Amino acid sequence: MRRPAAAPLALSISLVLALPASPLRAQDTAPSSDPVQLDNVIVTGTRARDRTVLESTSPIDLLAGEDIRKASANGELGSALQALLPSFNFPRQSNSGGADHIRAAQLRGLSPDQVLVLVNGKRRHITSLVNTDSKIGKGTTPVDFNAIPVSAIKRIEVLRDGAGAQYGSDAVAGVINIILDDASEGGSWEVSYGAHHTDVAPIGQTLTDGQTTFVSGQVGTAVGDGGFVRGGLEYRNREATNRAGFDQIPFFEEQTPANLALAGQRNYALGDGASKDINTWFNSEIPLGDSALLYAFGTFHQTESQGDNYFRYPDSVATWTEVYPDGYRPVSIGENQDLAAVAGVRGQWGDWDYDASLNHGRNAFTYRLRNSLNASLGPGSPTRFKTGDYEFQQTLANLDLSRVWDAHTFAAGLELRHENYQTGAGDPAAYAAGPYTDRPTGSQAGGGLTPQDTADLSRDVASVYASLSSQFGEKLSTDVAARYEHYDDFGNELTGKLAARYQFAPAFALRASASNNFRAPSLSQIGYEATSTGYDASGRLLQGRLLSVNNPIAQALGAQPLQPEKSVNLSLGFTSRIGEHFDLSLDVFRIDIDDRVALTESITGDALTSFIDDNFGVAGVQSANFFINAADTRTEGAELVGNWRQALGAGELLLTGTYSYAETEIKRVAATPAELLAIDPDYVLFGLEESNTLTDAAPRTRAMFSANWNSDRWSLLGRLTRHGSATRVFDFGGGFVPTQTYGAEWQLDAEVEYRVSDSWSIALGGNNLTDEYPDLSNQDISYFGNLPYDVLSPIGSNGAYYYGRVRYAF
Repeated sequence: MRRPAAAPLALSISLVLALPASPLRAQDTAPSSDPVQLDNVIVTGTRARDRTVLESTSPIDLLAGEDIRKASANGELGSALQALLPSFNFPRQSNSGGADHIRAAQLRGLSPDQVLVLVNGKRRHITSLVNTDSKIGKGTTPVDFNAIPVSAIKRIEVLRDGAGAQYGSDAVAGVINIILDDASEGGSWEVSYGAHHTDVAPIGQTLTDGQTTFVSGQVGTAVGDGGFVRGGLEYRNREATNRAGFDQIPFFEEQTPANLALAGQRNYALGDGASKDINTWFNSEIPLGDSALLYAFGTFHQTESQGDNYFRYPDSVATWTEVYPDGYRPVSIGENQDLAAVAGVRGQWGDWDYDASLNHGRNAFTYRLRNSLNASLGPGSPTRFKTGDYEFQQTLANLDLSRVWDAHTFAAGLELRHENYQTGAGDPAAYAAGPYTDRPTGSQAGGGLTPQDTADLSRDVASVYASLSSQFGEKLSTDVAARYEHYDDFGNELTGKLAARYQFAPAFALRASASNNFRAPSLSQIGYEATSTGYDASGRLLQGRLLSVNNPIAQALGAQPLQPEKSVNLSLGFTSRIGEHFDLSLDVFRIDIDDRVALTESITGDALTSFIDDNFGVAGVQSANFFINAADTRTEGAELVGNWRQALGAGELLLTGTYSYAETEIKRVAATPAELLAIDPDYVLFGLEESNTLTDAAPRTRAMFSANWNSDRWSLLGRLTRHGSATRVFDFGGGFVPTQTYGAEWQLDAEVEYRVSDSWSIALGGNNLTDEYPDLSNQDISYFGNLPYDVLSPIGSNGAYYYGRVRYAF
């Protein structure tokens, strides 16, 4: 929906800059100051050592560190990737539980746990917090992109193809390989400050909020003959935003004078929560004689973030007016600590190159609540709680060997991986059932993990692989790979990939690939359990349980042991490079995935409550769900990238156009088990809401046009993006299925940077300069006017963002 009151200054700036924007370097990794370089050597997707992007057998995007830095005006890597990659989706969440603290990303519209993330070619660990209340990424423990420092990045290579045989499980949608800065001298520091300034239509006000300060610094030094050590530090402080509307008071709440007195107020919050982040990193190589070197790199991230939750009215069973006479809105607090460290030796042994490494990653998350209450404990209840601890650790040992002869590169390797997932109980008061049996038990907005909910699971994975990259004359190149993996909990699996490129004319080539992939359910999907006290999508206050498939209650409801996801990827592409000015790639793909792991629908109702109480002696469970192999899906799509480079005036101009399309359809849905139908024949195991999560909740299309003009002193950047439509489906029971499709939205970003000297530069810019918002939610979805915008649209609901930046390089 176009905002009629867009800031005139922002529009003027955008017109002066003539729609320039930060470019997507989908076919180019040259720095912004040198956009005429056509192609660069890649290290992702092939073992050959001289392949470039346009010569690759599979589609690869390359993003230069300079472009990533400029696209991350708020210091978030995930936001920069969404700005630069047409197939990357990184929506902002609100009132979405853990997803308010760790946002999940999608590639090609698939689940966040179906993309593999590497740093310097080494597997990155996932997070420990399960997203159970979000729409995008529901039921997953994704990689936290914002835990990777923006200032550490030299470039990013994104392989948009199945790559399980090359890199191991999870590489269903593709691989994102983040290459760290390895400069042996120089450094920089940077300070930026920005804020949202926007017209909020639902309340008829102009707001300024979300003030964000971002500071980063890095430096490097040479070590020995050809070695280096480089490191840096980042700090980010973001204030909250709020786009909630005026409360109309839900009809199912008590229509008392105390509750009705709150009508017309902004009792809810919708937007980004406040957060403070610290990121540190290092990257190093130290020579060991003439033929080997020792390398090590790592990142450390620590953040404290806040999330929004539904308002509790003063005359409600969830409230004691002695504590909160005017009602209250619980605030979630996330304490997130993320560590990754890799060390290894790389060198030559005769005709062979070798790389031996150890890799450890750990994510620890503590979930807390403030401004909450355990109503069953009475007016003396605490108002602050720790609801649970979460931890995931991953340790790997790798040995990789490779050898080149003639036009062939052979590689083979061994990987041993150990994973451990643990959860810890929250404060006893967070889940206690107090003496007031007519009140809900557990802390509001998250009852927390009980001792019975805690998990401690481990697995060992061993794999061997072999690959062969070949060049047959000047026209034909191939990549062949096979991997054998053994999971101690899921047995053995063999995956393979065949990819080829044929240059049928000097400026034109065809490429194609076929692969099969394997993804075992994550340890959290196998063993995670939680008890919750909160509101469901329709606004009903429920006490619920997320059960593991090993729980007897879940098994009595029809839960079965989870099976791995298996997929087949097919792609066909066309590439062209004409002269020094123009290049183009078009790739179409199909991804078939069987037995996708997802959460069931929320099973609710008196029949469920009675069944669990009667058979297991657990009273008061009003809602239950668990993980299942929910469906078989097919995702089909196309991705187009084109670049034009041209000298213009005293500088160089780069124009980039991109388009991505990905549509997922469900081929088979898991049947509702007889055990569940025997409790209530109207129960559905996997229905409308969760099917919508897999198919239509993420935009199918995205298009971008960007321009980048650089001279010795000036850099003009701009980007015009079209985010496609997305659809929300709720099933409130009784045939009431509110549905809304949120239309496509256009977003304009722009920046002007002036280099005052060889060392100093200043920049002014803005994102979403025309202050666009998603369509307003209809009255069935906006929750009585409180949540006027949905979280599905990638454009978000924060409005225009303006920023300034000062940079010093030495």
